[in-house]
Amino acid sequence: MLRAVASAGERVAIVTGASSGIGRATALAYARRGADVVVVARRAELLAALVDELRPVAPRSFFLAGDLGERTFAERIVDETAARLGRVDVLVNNAAIPARKLLYKTSAAEAEAALRVNFLSCVWTSFAAIPVMLRQGGGAIVNVSSFASKVVPTHETLYAAAKCAMNGFSEGLWNDLRGSGIHVALVHPGPIDTEIWAKGDQPNRFHGKKYSVELVADAILDAVDRRRHEIVVPRRNPSLVVARFLRLVLPGVLRMGIARMDAVTAEELAEARASARAGRRLGE
Repeated sequence: MLRAVASAGERVAIVTGASSGIGRATALAYARRGADVVVVARRAELLAALVDELRPVAPRSFFLAGDLGERTFAERIVDETAARLGRVDVLVNNAAIPARKLLYKTSAAEAEAALRVNFLSCVWTSFAAIPVMLRQGGGAIVNVSSFASKVVPTHETLYAAAKCAMNGFSEGLWNDLRGSGIHVALVHPGPIDTEIWAKGDQPNRFHGKKYSVELVADAILDAVDRRRHEIVVPRRNPSLVVARFLRLVLPGVLRMGIARMDAVTAEELAEARASARAGRRLGE
């Protein structure tokens, strides 16, 4: 159950990737707690509808639509929020794009685009928010990573790489921001029921239980309230627990299991070899 009472210092929250899924649920949760929320994504019509839901309880809420893969826009969402609302108490870096694609068919340009949205956007927004939070005496940054950064599925190399970079960035901030009053949390969603499952070039082989976006929103609020540094959602899913255990103790067994569940086919490999012999780069 999402808490109904706002904690001190949660008056203004920025939530990226808020047009659907985890971001939308998080924006609604913060609004219910009395925070004004700035929602950010590319789909303006969905953001406008969300703001209509937020304003009855969070009247100063507004949206900014644009591409977080562009540094100027990523920085602007923080600058405009601070200019219009006077402060930034919580920054939730949730925006991401799917990158589920056969590696042999992925270009370097596609890899760069995925990294810009899935990792660099959180660097740009954080770098813009930290001075604001220092001036006001504190705040919180929540970076929404993925369980795929801990156990990497086939066809998710670029997505996992971006989230691993986010993990390292967040863990570094734990030390760099010590004593500043700025808390940084890292949230790792597992199989959550969002529209991302229907996106990407490769079919998804996961057929297990998918959990609600509200469960992740709850974890995000909890991480800020209780100054928790790292949370996996869901916390006690047996499959996730076993996968992390195998990753640490029997990584070879884990790799075999992943390959069996979602293998690169012999036909795909043969096609990649033929393309390489023809002198083409990946993705050409």
